[in-house]
Amino acid sequence: MENSTIESNVLEQMMLKEHEQVVFCTDKATGLKAIIAIHNTVLGPALGGTRMWQYENEALALNDVLRLSRGMSYKAAISGLNLGGGKAVIIGDSRTQKNEALMRRFGKFVDSLDGKYITAEDVGMSPIDMEYIHDETDHVAGLPTSLGGGGDPSPVTAYGVYMGMKASAKKMYGSDSLAGKRIIVQGAGHVGQYLIDYLDKEGAKVGVSDIFADKIKEVKHKFPKVDIVDSNGIYDEAMDIYAPCALGATINDDTLSKLKCAIIAGAANNQLGNEAKHGQIVVDKGMIYAPDFLINAGGLINCYSELEGYNRDRAMSKTEEIYNTTMNILIRAEQNSMPTYQAANEMAEQRIEAIGNINKVL
Repeated sequence: MENSTIESNVLEQMMLKEHEQVVFCTDKATGLKAIIAIHNTVLGPALGGTRMWQYENEALALNDVLRLSRGMSYKAAISGLNLGGGKAVIIGDSRTQKNEALMRRFGKFVDSLDGKYITAEDVGMSPIDMEYIHDETDHVAGLPTSLGGGGDPSPVTAYGVYMGMKASAKKMYGSDSLAGKRIIVQGAGHVGQYLIDYLDKEGAKVGVSDIFADKIKEVKHKFPKVDIVDSNGIYDEAMDIYAPCALGATINDDTLSKLKCAIIAGAANNQLGNEAKHGQIVVDKGMIYAPDFLINAGGLINCYSELEGYNRDRAMSKTEEIYNTTMNILIRAEQNSMPTYQAANEMAEQRIEAIGNINKVL
């Protein structure tokens, strides 16, 4: 009876978010526990990174992979890419439990989907992990340049976030200059550090927080002018722009009661704890929210360019278009009196529906 209830719950969640397929992967020898979620393949194969994280329980892992894969569908659609949305999570501590055997076993599961899902790097993963996965399957993007890939997509992801942030500043302040603006970056991973570099060079007043001391040490060494912000007190800080670049759902009841920023623009996925509720609260507070799946699409754009024959300049040029798309979304949301997330969702859904209708005719 218990197993029947769990299965029913999964299927209900899939139906609610309109997922096509969810694959549960286990391997006793390596200790692998993973979930692959394929949300939509109307526009093309589902491409999305693999995240390794020590989830408190499997229900949280499932919820995360469903939310993330849906976001990938929207991210590909709104960026004009011929890709669907998918995502994978590996349950475990990436700092202590990750090894070649685990990655290669996961690669076999990816390969079993025959190209319907293409994986890439995400939180807790690295280029060498992609190499191990690639030993078992060709359905991998974000490979090192030595294997014909584009290498670390983080610089491109950060550039897209930077473009979205500048567009948001243009809408809020009348100028897209970030010089002198107090910007707090939450999360000092690869993307966070590249974003800090862009902001530092433009003369922004940057603060950064991270739960890992070694990441903070790295940032302080690279960017001596950056202020270190206590992770526990980040939402009480005075700031112009809040840039969440770690895990999602940081825009919620608790944080919105404290945040005093004008703009929310970061690289994290699924930043709104509850889209409908918290998206509207952001509007009511007079803040601009740059939809995460729009402005963090640079990494996906970079991976997509690998499938066509990698060219970094082309990937960066395509990512630069995020500036104009963000402006269009902000204007559309204002003209239709709706939250920005809703305007972005509708734009993505309209493209998926249009191409889906063409496929039905064919």
